Amino acid sequence: MCRNIHPLFNYEPPATGHEVRDAALQYVRKVSGFTKPSAANDEAFSRAVDEVTAATQRLIDALVTSAPPKDREVEAERARARAAKRFAA
Repeated sequence: MCRNIHPLFNYEPPATGHEVRDAALQYVRKVSGFTKPSAANDEAFSRAVDEVTAATQRLIDALVTSAPPKDREVEAERARARAAKRFAA
C-alpha cells in the first residue's frame, strides 16, 4: 500500500517517536488522499495523525518476538542493493 512506510518493530536501535509519527503521517496522507489538507480539514487530519501515531506506538510496545533485533544499517544496505539491482539500466 505505502512503499514509504517501513517496518518499525524489532530493530536495533528501536524506532523513535519521530519515525512512528512519520509512518502515521504517511498512512493518513495515503488514506485521505491529501498531502497537505485544506484549512477546513486540517484539524481532522492532525487528529487522525495523532491517533494513528498513538495506536502504532501501542502496537510496537505490545509486540513480542524471539527473533534477534535487526540492524538498521544492515537492512538499509540490503534495501540499497535491491534497489540498485532493480533499477539498473
